[in-house]
Parts: sequence; C-alpha cells; structure tokens
Amino acid sequence: MHTAIERVVQAAPVVPVMVIEDIAHAVPLAKALVAGGLPVLEITLRTECALEAIKQIKAQVPGAIVGAGTVNTPADVDRAVAAGSEFLVSPGSTPELIDAALASGVPILPGVNSPSEVMALMARGFKYLKFFPAEAAGGVPMLKSISGPLPQVKFCPTGGVSLKNLTAYLSLPNVVCVGGSWMAPVDLMKQGDWAGIETLAREARAAAEQ
Repeated sequence: MHTAIERVVQAAPVVPVMVIEDIAHAVPLAKALVAGGLPVLEITLRTECALEAIKQIKAQVPGAIVGAGTVNTPADVDRAVAAGSEFLVSPGSTPELIDAALASGVPILPGVNSPSEVMALMARGFKYLKFFPAEAAGGVPMLKSISGPLPQVKFCPTGGVSLKNLTAYLSLPNVVCVGGSWMAPVDLMKQGDWAGIETLAREARAAAEQ
C-alpha cells in the first residue's frame, strides 16, 4: 500500500532539505543539486514561495524528484499535491494528516522519534519513516536500539545530519537515506554560487557511497 515511497527513498542516499526564500533561486539551486547527483529534492513549506518553487522545479529541472517538506496539516497536503509534489514529508504525524496523505495518493514519509510512534504507523502499513530530529532524538544509538525489536522499518534521518556523520547513519541496516540542508547554504544561494552548491552535492553523494 505504501511502497510508492520506495522509489523516492532509494533514488539517492542523501536528500537535500531546501528552504527557498527567493523564488529566483529555485530552479538554479535544483539544477545544481541534481547535477551533483542528488535528484530527490525536499522543498520545505516554510516560505511563501515554496509552492511556486515546487511548480517551477518540476516543470524546468529534468531528473528532479520533487517533494514537499514540513507538511503538517491536511491543508498542507492539498496545497503540496496541487503544486505537483511527488512525495510528502512531515516532522511528525497525526491521524488526520495520515488520512489526508493516503487519500491524496501521494506517498508520505511521516516523522517519528519513538518506538510507539513507529508502531502506530506500522499498524497503518508504513515501512519507511522519517526519523526527526535525528541527533537530538538519540541519533545512531537510538536507531540501532529501534532496529532490534522493529527491524522491518527503514528510516530517513534528518535533523543534525551532516557530511561528518552521514556515513555513520547510512551504515545502519535500518537507514535507507539521510536528509539535510548543508548542501544548500544560504550564503552560496545569495551569491548565486551554483557551482559551489553542485560541488557540495557531489561531496555528499561521494561520502554516502563510500
């Protein structure tokens, strides 16, 4: 039932979490990240231009798999799907949010950070979950502990994940990919240094594949 998310989480080991304040940055930023080997792009709904960014990237960046992050409510689901999101990511979950996401037909990666939350979503058929905030919620040791009693669930940790620790996460059997924002720093976006961002994306992809 929820295997549509597999294509997303298995497409690349690192998912850029993008906070786009200036719509003019959306397409060149996405092109740089895709060129650097990171085609799965999470556009957070934290900014006024986020929905327009999703539309433009989907229309103008070949190879990009574009999704919406910070999806918190059923209304967010509707807006993200209308903009063309191919997947949804939430920091946590409520029954109402999960109902809306399932009704939309667009796969969602719901956020969890405890065994009880994992079990609640397992009961609804989920096999892939976001682990957030990863470092603050116990990081690698926590995921190792969860894998014992709940080995059938796979995670995408985000929150405190960086180039320095991503290999520790990706070495875990229950981690399928990681998410982070370090590949798209605000200063490089403001400078229009898309080559620099492509380099950061390449570094992340290379580190993840070691």
